[in-house]
Amino acid sequence: MSTGHGRRRGKKHEEHEEHENHERWLVSGFDMMTLLFVLFVVLFAMSKVDEQKFAALAKGMSDAFGTPVSVLTSPTPDGAVLDGLPGAIDIASVIPPEQTVSQADVDAAAAQAALAEAQRVAAEAKSQYDELAAARDRIEAALAASGHAGAAQYEIDERGLVVHIVADQVLFDAEEAVLRPEGRSLLDALAPTLRDLPNELGVEGHANHLPVTPGGPWPSNWELSAYRATTVVRHLAGGGVPQGRMVANGYSDTRPLVPTSDPNALTVNRRVDVVVLSTASAEANDLLPGLDAGTNQGGTHGQEGQ
Repeated sequence: MSTGHGRRRGKKHEEHEEHENHERWLVSGFDMMTLLFVLFVVLFAMSKVDEQKFAALAKGMSDAFGTPVSVLTSPTPDGAVLDGLPGAIDIASVIPPEQTVSQADVDAAAAQAALAEAQRVAAEAKSQYDELAAARDRIEAALAASGHAGAAQYEIDERGLVVHIVADQVLFDAEEAVLRPEGRSLLDALAPTLRDLPNELGVEGHANHLPVTPGGPWPSNWELSAYRATTVVRHLAGGGVPQGRMVANGYSDTRPLVPTSDPNALTVNRRVDVVVLSTASAEANDLLPGLDAGTNQGGTHGQEGQ
């Protein structure tokens, strides 16, 4: 008899490493070959052209458009696929004659559109010219009422209405930028009309060709003309003309009204211009000088000097 309580131990089985299947790549290889085979079969089927169906299509197109339809034939390895069809397609012949547009029709339409645009621009220019001419008449009437008839010249150019105010004995003394009493009275008469206009205003100072006095208060005519322009702007603003609608510029002697050889050059070119700017389009503004026909009103006054 055994006195132990031990168990009978079973025989331990030895574990073996799983066998690796080295032929698995054959499955994937055969799958790839099958797919390639199917691909080439499909490509081959797509490359075949049904000549009878293509000829029927061409005939149908010809019947529908009422004109012969042809295609460009080219040899293929197994013979001309489209042997039964005539030469190259004439695209123009496919369009029915009643639907074609000739070059003459295109030119006529373009000419009509250009004429309509020219008429529109001309009408816009005429309307703007009438407005500027009315402003000119109001300004002249206001100056005449204040005793300054003839103190300004007028022209309407591509910028708008230009009021040329001669400086001699009117606005400033020689080489001065302080308004004369006559100048203040003239601008006081001008301000209400300018205030009531909707247009932007440009105030331009101009000098004649004589240089300033060496050692004087002005380094050159640039400073003198610019200061005169700003003096006029300040006075007009004090008369109620909105400051935001005005701009001042000095041009020295670079924009004369008459050449220096003219007997009146010294007095006419020394001036201040008030420009009532046009509100029309650039195309319409280009027509304004022609409408004005180069006519100017007013006269020139004063003595020589800056």
